[in-house]
Amino acid sequence: MSKIPGFKAYDIRGKVPSELNETLAYNIGRTFVQLVQAKTVVIGHDIRKSSESLSAALADGITDAGADVIDIGLCGTEMIYFSTSFLGTDGGIMITASHNPPEYNGMKFVKKDSVPVGYGGGLDKIEEWITSGQLGEKAAVKGSVTNRDISAEFLENLKKFYDPKKINPYKVVVNAGNGCIGPILEKLEPVLPINMVKVFFEPDSDFPNGVPNPMIEECRIPTINAVTENKADLGVAWDGDYDRCFFFDEKGNFIEGYYVVGLLARSILAKFKGENIIHDPRLTWNTVEIVKEAGGNPVQSPSGHAFIKEKMREVNAIYGGEMSAHHYFRDNAYSDSGVIPFLLVLQLMSEEGKKFSELVEAMIAKYPCSGEINSTIADPAAKIKEIDALYTGGERDYIDGLSVDYPEWRFNLRMSNTEPIIRLNVESRGDAALMKAKTEELLKAIRG
Repeated sequence: MSKIPGFKAYDIRGKVPSELNETLAYNIGRTFVQLVQAKTVVIGHDIRKSSESLSAALADGITDAGADVIDIGLCGTEMIYFSTSFLGTDGGIMITASHNPPEYNGMKFVKKDSVPVGYGGGLDKIEEWITSGQLGEKAAVKGSVTNRDISAEFLENLKKFYDPKKINPYKVVVNAGNGCIGPILEKLEPVLPINMVKVFFEPDSDFPNGVPNPMIEECRIPTINAVTENKADLGVAWDGDYDRCFFFDEKGNFIEGYYVVGLLARSILAKFKGENIIHDPRLTWNTVEIVKEAGGNPVQSPSGHAFIKEKMREVNAIYGGEMSAHHYFRDNAYSDSGVIPFLLVLQLMSEEGKKFSELVEAMIAKYPCSGEINSTIADPAAKIKEIDALYTGGERDYIDGLSVDYPEWRFNLRMSNTEPIIRLNVESRGDAALMKAKTEELLKAIRG
């Protein structure tokens, strides 16, 4: 259990200045150097009002501990993952609160080779040192700060994954959500043959059009409207630090991330036979079937980027996908990206000569799903035990919450790592009515 409110399972996230401020950022810089024995650390930040001052304090702490800082400035989280690996630094820190409201900020951490640092894997040690005042001695020689634009190298690295010559001149709605993706899309625009219809494109720390979180249904409406009004071939929206991207077909339908995992797994295995593919336990049947049919090996991992990345390294998986729209690639330092899936989908549509809806509709019909439904529960662990006892029979596992598989339908119920919420996912074998009925039945049991 964390002692400092902003310390979470995978990162730091909190309100500024009550839960995250310049003093804490400085102390994090000092202790992070101790943790990873760093000589050089990459840092970057998102568009939030507090990001630059937190970044300056963080850099001050890192350099006081004797390490050098490479500051890549305004960027997405995946650029920190890329830079840490590409530049061979000892660690990287991204200042971002992703899709949280404007008054929040946070930090995500990696060590050498972009291996994540979460609670139980180093973040708890940083918290312990800060709480007890064990910041270590200031270095005799203060480290240096170098500002570097890494975007050209980042864009060059993307060419491992796609070929712009194989992409058709589609009309594509790109909703940046006033987050950080706009500047990178502008640099990609001359390379790609597509016509970008830009929505909320300018980075804006006030998030005047709402928080950039396409998991929330109302946040999808501007993208849907832009797709239908412009008769676009595809819609894509990103969260604030663009480590997740979300897809909309040419009819304006939001496509659950679950089906995108299956789509990308199939396309990757068509070119790389026999590889391992990681998936999470929330929704599984579609992914497992597609991976097996394509000659790959499906490997299950608990949800969450730290678990997925660990499992990917363990089995040397080429790709991993979560239904929450996180997509991980071996050739991207086993890290998640919100740009690579966008490029892969464009090329897949072009190569197969199909509309996006045509690429996913068979999967949706064969394995209809509820999407993730959250419920606020006072005692999530007790509620999961209650549901476990209520739903007898079926095959079950506890790799990530409770998963129960019956012949014609299955569900997963898991706790949030950061708040008193449990998350439900239900799917069936080709029976949308059964899936909806079981979803309603479970929600009644959960919330009753």
